[in-house]
Amino acid sequence: MGRALLRAFFGLVILAIAGAVCCAWLYAQFTSPGPLPVSTAIVIPSGTGLEGIATSLKRAGAIRRDFVFVIGARVSRQARSLKAGEYMIPATSSPRQVMDILASGKTVVRRLTIPEGLTSSEVMARLDLAEGLAGPAGRPDEGSLLPETYHFSYGDSREELVKRMQASMEVAVARLWDMRSPDLPIKTMEEAVILASIVERETGIARERGLVAGVFVNRLKRGMRLQSDPTVAYGIAPGGLDRPLTRRDLKEPSPYNTYVIKGLPPTPIANPGIDAIRAVMNPVETDFLYFVADGSGGHAFARTLKEHNRNVRKWRRIRDGG
Repeated sequence: MGRALLRAFFGLVILAIAGAVCCAWLYAQFTSPGPLPVSTAIVIPSGTGLEGIATSLKRAGAIRRDFVFVIGARVSRQARSLKAGEYMIPATSSPRQVMDILASGKTVVRRLTIPEGLTSSEVMARLDLAEGLAGPAGRPDEGSLLPETYHFSYGDSREELVKRMQASMEVAVARLWDMRSPDLPIKTMEEAVILASIVERETGIARERGLVAGVFVNRLKRGMRLQSDPTVAYGIAPGGLDRPLTRRDLKEPSPYNTYVIKGLPPTPIANPGIDAIRAVMNPVETDFLYFVADGSGGHAFARTLKEHNRNVRKWRRIRDGG
């Protein structure tokens, strides 16, 4: 009986030693530097369980042994705290550090910049090509999206991002509308966006926006047609005209041909930025009624038709290389 007890005792001691060695090895594996040679973005799909997360991390080269990660997460009571998403895992991160990153929920922040003056179709084309966004989105109304840089996380929906763009535009327009000049020939916020989209497409030079807006406001007040080439081009091909406008184009009846119609076209012709909207709400006070390209990227402004025609002849000589 004594020998049996002694054997049992030594057996327990050996098991305890083996268990301690095993625990020490597991702890060392869990806290030792990992195999990643460089920082790497890793995506954990939504709905992935602990074992699936460990498998994904091993396949991505972030950990050496998936079972070490599983045991470590369970012992640390973090198994249910790990979140789906895209994470940037620094080089040589230990399994424990990887676990802490996934438990933090601090996913990679992506960005998408929408330049001023794109049509809604052009914006949606960029959203379709943006990596990390999910799902389709219907085409939003022209002029309803605010151009700026938007941040998103992997797996965010395109539809939700479009809604954010629309909400940003609504807030921006409402704020600037409250600070508008009192004597504008614009009755609604929708009209302001329409005119801002024309200003946006007429000039890409920041210092000219207020002056171009001032010219259009002057013409509207006098009942003059806006005579804006970008509106004509949009009426012919909303997705983008791939040829120069002709004299015949300027005479063709269209709701967007501001050489033919008086006032504003029925909708915006692009998505204007904050500066163009601000320029329309508070245009530069000027007596200019005309402008034309000056050959240097800007425009030459004129008060009279005679002066304008002189500027047009000058521009044509530059354009034709004369």
